[in-house]
Amino acid sequence: MNLAPPSDLFDVAIVGAGPVGLAAAIACKRAGLSYVVLEKGCVVNAIFEYPTYMSFFTTAPELEIGNHPMVTGHDKPDRRDALMYYRLVTQREALNVEQYTTVAAVHAAPAGFTLEIERRDGTPDTVEARRVVVATGYYDNPLHLGITGEDSDNVSHYYTEAHPFMGLNVTVIGAGNSAADAALDLWRGGAKVTMVVRAPELKSTIKYWVRPDLENRIKEGSIAAEFNSRVVDIGQDTVRVEQEDGTAFELPTHFTFALTGYRPDLSFLEGLNLAQQPDACLVLDEHYASSTPGLFVVGSAGFAGKTNQVFIENGRHHANLAVAEIERQLAGHAELQAH
Repeated sequence: MNLAPPSDLFDVAIVGAGPVGLAAAIACKRAGLSYVVLEKGCVVNAIFEYPTYMSFFTTAPELEIGNHPMVTGHDKPDRRDALMYYRLVTQREALNVEQYTTVAAVHAAPAGFTLEIERRDGTPDTVEARRVVVATGYYDNPLHLGITGEDSDNVSHYYTEAHPFMGLNVTVIGAGNSAADAALDLWRGGAKVTMVVRAPELKSTIKYWVRPDLENRIKEGSIAAEFNSRVVDIGQDTVRVEQEDGTAFELPTHFTFALTGYRPDLSFLEGLNLAQQPDACLVLDEHYASSTPGLFVVGSAGFAGKTNQVFIENGRHHANLAVAEIERQLAGHAELQAH
């Protein structure tokens, strides 16, 4: 939309146009703050990357932002519902979102911050802002296994849908929600599924209505599961599995989904020396202000060690708290200048 403020200095630059970043943009707009949202993909890009037929854990009201109602025809919204909802909110609020714009670095500057960006056509540019709100989430940064073959064409860290894998041997690495959903969907789509799990059992955090289904499919032999095991090598037609006792074997595999989790990537903030806690979560105050004055981190981006505790449902409130504090700070600054 390219709506630059008259001075070319925004009050707020928001990095990330997921639900939390959009909530921050709405809060800025309603507070009368000039802002821009910089998003390296499309609006709510992480949701776009979700499995095609995924349903959310929660109900529609918990996903709403800006007091815009989400209307769905079923209990739990699915991926399509969410894409339509956040797209319409962005359009109806006329939010200033720059899609396909990558933030390469953020530097402290006299007026606040300078953001080095790369626009969709590859052109480098800069954005100046008094305050920065980081809302980048974590879904675009998978945890890599660091094994041979992981970067092959027959390996993915993201699951889409089962249709292309009918009749094929598919290995699913992981034991959380993503792995559970993928394994069940693949099996129902006609794939021959084997799960490889490091732990002795599935994760306790698997959705309560999914876990019994998966356990029963494993128990009856519809889905194979290798517990206390890890994949150590991925080839074109097999993966090598090593068990806890050191025993290794080859597992016939046409395609591998390595669904082992995701972590925030804040490398574009490297020069700001953000303080971290021992669990890799950032040091943030009650307004989600970081140890760098003027820089706020909202949603799951600041919680590398607790990504299973921060979701759209609570992250959207982080955005409102951060923007309220920014409004207070900038109003105080303006008052001081007036005197």
